[in-house]
Amino acid sequence: MPPSLESLSPRDGAERPMPLPRIYFEKLLENSPDIVVAVDRQGAIVFYNDGARQTLGFGSDEVLGKPVQRVYKSRDHAREVMRAMRGSEFGAPGTVKNYETVFVAKDGAEIPVAISGSITYDERGREVGSIGFAKDLRQIRGRDRLATLGELAVSLAHEINNPLEVITNTLALLTAFVRRMATAEQMVVEGERFEVVERELARIRAIVDRVQALAAGDEYETRQYLPGTLMTDLRQAPPAAAVAPAPNVAGDTPSIAGLTILVVDDDLGVCRSLAELLRHQGCTAVIAGSALDAIGLATSRRFDLVVSDVVMPDMDGYDLYMELRERVPELPVILMTGYLYDRDHVIKRSKLAGLATGVLYKKPIDLERLKSIIHTHCAPKESRAAPRTSG
Repeated sequence: MPPSLESLSPRDGAERPMPLPRIYFEKLLENSPDIVVAVDRQGAIVFYNDGARQTLGFGSDEVLGKPVQRVYKSRDHAREVMRAMRGSEFGAPGTVKNYETVFVAKDGAEIPVAISGSITYDERGREVGSIGFAKDLRQIRGRDRLATLGELAVSLAHEINNPLEVITNTLALLTAFVRRMATAEQMVVEGERFEVVERELARIRAIVDRVQALAAGDEYETRQYLPGTLMTDLRQAPPAAAVAPAPNVAGDTPSIAGLTILVVDDDLGVCRSLAELLRHQGCTAVIAGSALDAIGLATSRRFDLVVSDVVMPDMDGYDLYMELRERVPELPVILMTGYLYDRDHVIKRSKLAGLATGVLYKKPIDLERLKSIIHTHCAPKESRAAPRTSG
């Protein structure tokens, strides 16, 4: 049985409302999913609830009347908890809140717990024992670890996508050059080599997409890597149609030649490779390594369109869009992101604020789609108004 209500009364004897019948407290303590253990002044266990039985595995007959050290990792651990309870570092004197220690289950498993409890007194203020509620930290730490791993997975995928875009863009430029310079016979061999590289890049893109999908979801599959060691299965790739091919420099989409485009990304490799692709299409491409640099350029010279990354250290894509809308309202903006989803709602906020020029999800960029979006929002060069003067 748990300690009586009288034994749990405050030491100072302050008046309080009529207590609930004892049965309410007994049911609450007995059915709590947390570990609830009460001991007498000599440290013998006098109460041991169902949450303790389920978590530790000991039956009531195996612990009641036994020293409380039976459920601790060691005698020292038990003494440390009592010292903390008598001190004031982890709560008011006579109490402890969220003190972390280790219990040991019947099968020998060590269970990290956080104990909140207090010393109990009788109606005369004499110490009669203590009672503690211990929360199993394994699930809590497991959830925290999964959340951290999810954030790491998203960041890792984003960081992989940036150099992957540089490689893909550079490969497209190299492919176009070789096609111009190589003979038909040479292209048979070189074409096969390019296909191998593009196939392996597609595999990397599929893995990155899979990592981001896993980070956004709550289910995943594992497979055995070594005996006794499991690894997350990243081999489940999206359908072949969902894997974007390397940019087609000589695509069939309408020409965007003659346009002047500002490319904004804090990764200069992405900036330079995307700008080079656009130049290969006949555009004038200018790069900006930050949103602040982009604002300076956009307000000092004429651009037909801005292509900007969403996630940048000084200012995100939404803030950049809002600044450009205020300063150069007629300038179209396209946002691009390496994420499968709008993690920080940057794109959603931008659309609510009026962004209507299109969004490119998932680097590496699909050049043909980019060209289509640009062509949709930019008139041919010969029909555009004369350049505005800088203000």
